[in-house]
Amino acid sequence: MILVDDGGGAYPRIDHSPWNGCTLADFVMPFFLFIVGVAIALALKKIPSVPHAIRKISLRTIKLLFWGILLQGGYSHAPFPLDYGVDMKQIRWCGILQRIALVYCVVALIETVTTKLRPTTLSPHRFSIFSAYKWQWIGGFAAFVIYMITTFSLYVPDWSFVALDNNDKPQRYTVKCGMRGHFGPGCNAVGYVDRQAWGVNHLYGQPVWARLKACTFSSPSSGPFRKDAPSWCYGPFEPEGLLSSISAIISGTIGIHYGHVLIHFKGHVERLKQWVSMALVLLISALILHFTDAIPINKQLYSISYVCFTAGAAGIVFSVFYILIDVWGMRKPFLFLEWIGMNAMLVFVMAAQGIFPAFVNGWYYEHPENNLVSWIQKHVFNDVWNSERVGTILYVIFAEITFWAVVSGILHKFRIYWKL
Repeated sequence: MILVDDGGGAYPRIDHSPWNGCTLADFVMPFFLFIVGVAIALALKKIPSVPHAIRKISLRTIKLLFWGILLQGGYSHAPFPLDYGVDMKQIRWCGILQRIALVYCVVALIETVTTKLRPTTLSPHRFSIFSAYKWQWIGGFAAFVIYMITTFSLYVPDWSFVALDNNDKPQRYTVKCGMRGHFGPGCNAVGYVDRQAWGVNHLYGQPVWARLKACTFSSPSSGPFRKDAPSWCYGPFEPEGLLSSISAIISGTIGIHYGHVLIHFKGHVERLKQWVSMALVLLISALILHFTDAIPINKQLYSISYVCFTAGAAGIVFSVFYILIDVWGMRKPFLFLEWIGMNAMLVFVMAAQGIFPAFVNGWYYEHPENNLVSWIQKHVFNDVWNSERVGTILYVIFAEITFWAVVSGILHKFRIYWKL
């Protein structure tokens, strides 16, 4: 996440896809949700007290929502500018942690309340792992049905908003819609649900669709809007909105299935057969949906093809790491990932959300731009390599990812973790 967020500006090809398609950045969120699902299966393998587990799940959900609104609601401006505060008329209610909170809450609650319905051992038939956890799959299917029916049947009317034009003057724009089942930027059901649920002023104000060719000649990079840019180019859109987060529940459901396989199948071959076969089915299904133009792979809409494609990719990556670490015993080269994973919340808040750089930037000389972070990036990386693009990506790799891997390793040595 740090790599694509902080390095995506220099290398747009790894940044989020402006609309249809899938880049490196678009794998981050579903991979998060996938591994959340795996962790839920392992953490709730045995539940001594269902009411106690429900209380813990509820409390953790509330904590995630709180931190999500605090960090991405507009209150924090880190790392720039050096101030804080948000107008409650424009606070953003959705975000990364809020989506994780919803998926975690739904998937974990289903796992908890159905604990007495699980078999201790699987029957010998081929699909016993699915029938044993049918309620988890029913929950995922319910999310699928809600998303699909809403996406294709909800009527999207015209809508308007106020935004700054190319001359930085406020102007009211109107987006002409009047349609159903549209997968384009301006008139999809995902955006309409969020405008109705939260209000147009509470959505993300810098959507990635602004990098489309229809909006800017600088595409796929950011740039000034074209004079003939459609009105929706100027509009807000919530990439972690309500309807798309319902679809994201399926990512967590698939992740918990991989955790169940890990619990019930003891042999390496049996586990890998289950994981890889499901991953291939998901990938093939996604590619068919995308290339037949039935349902495009789209992160912003969290389309079903996107769910399948990223979950299948997550399953393959999970299987590869399992082979490398658990089968072949190559744990040491990946210890830094283990350390970061153990303090994922700390790294997310301090690095990905820019809280630590903001703290460092607060100690500047004469002007806020004259700070240690900017000096290191310019003189240690950009000037040495005589390239801002190369310097930026090396800064992200060494001054951010490597730095926080070392910090996480030190904290792990002293058994210090940020837990929710």
